[in-house]
Amino acid sequence: MSTLKVDAIVDSSAGNTTTINGVTPTAYNTMGKNRIINGAMEIDQRNAGASVTPSANVYTYTVDRFSAYCNQASKFTVQQSTTAPTGFINSLLATSSSAYSITSTDIFVLDQMVEGLNCADLAWGTASAKPVTLSFWVRSSLTGTFGGSIQNSAQNRSYPFSYTISSANTFEQKTITIAGDTSGTWLTTSGIGMRVYFGLGCGSVQSGTAGAWAGASYYSATGATSVVGTSGATFYITGVQLEAGSVATEFERRPYGTELQLCQRYYEKVTTGGGGVVAIGHAVNSTAAVSCIQWSTVKRASPTITTVGTPIARDAGGNSIAGSVNTEDSNPGLWQFNITVSGGLAAGNASQLRFSGGYYAASAEL
Repeated sequence: MSTLKVDAIVDSSAGNTTTINGVTPTAYNTMGKNRIINGAMEIDQRNAGASVTPSANVYTYTVDRFSAYCNQASKFTVQQSTTAPTGFINSLLATSSSAYSITSTDIFVLDQMVEGLNCADLAWGTASAKPVTLSFWVRSSLTGTFGGSIQNSAQNRSYPFSYTISSANTFEQKTITIAGDTSGTWLTTSGIGMRVYFGLGCGSVQSGTAGAWAGASYYSATGATSVVGTSGATFYITGVQLEAGSVATEFERRPYGTELQLCQRYYEKVTTGGGGVVAIGHAVNSTAAVSCIQWSTVKRASPTITTVGTPIARDAGGNSIAGSVNTEDSNPGLWQFNITVSGGLAAGNASQLRFSGGYYAASAEL
């Protein structure tokens, strides 16, 4: 087999690196270029496609890594959808629940928080700040000017942006290039590096001039269409990509297993169904058995644990004893817990630990 070694492959006109399948390779458009996780909306661990009504003044998670925020509850629902443009199989769907007239302070948005470690190279907040390009596919039953924004963690730096949906009920691809912010504080830690918002209706106080950085907390662009203002209005989005540079490149398609692991850094849910064994532990006395579960991937931070269903410990005689579960230690790598029962266990004996008819989940969301 022959080996070809060259310093560079250049085109015949301007001496630039040549294009491959229409793309000019750079340090930013190869693997790992997309700072958005689950941009194709394929992973929905929490809800498995079920509709969610966001609560007021909290971030309600929908498909993995995407959440909805609003200051008024019951104005819209969100769910994973199979309506998608060619090349995609899923989208995120928001549906207006009424014809709500927004006030000056109202906020209705979809969003993703990007971890600081995943955007540290952009050098925002410094003189070396790099531009980024946000691209996505969007469809709505409404037409007109829509908006969104990028904010920092402290929410005192914002870049409102706008885009136009020309045809109702038709997917259109949008591209927005944003100059890197040379001001403000942008975290480069495991905290919130940036917030990416897509507006569904934001009041005048929450909206700013599109296309410019501002020292304020803006969620959308002034004059943007309000989806929640029309009963039954729909808004679909998928193929969301945020990459360094001033050019939108083809959507980065990571293997499903890779995308799932990226999601599980922030949230992992294990459904236990009819009570399958989740761990093997040992009885420390007649009323308690202890064990631990290693997460499928290391979490961003020590997670909060949620359990649904009946915890069960099986004793040496094969008898299943229902009890309660409590956490002894939850860290980014594993969960150590015990199941407390009324009695019947033998200290030192192995014990199967189960959750009947439910699930356990770990959340380390931003």
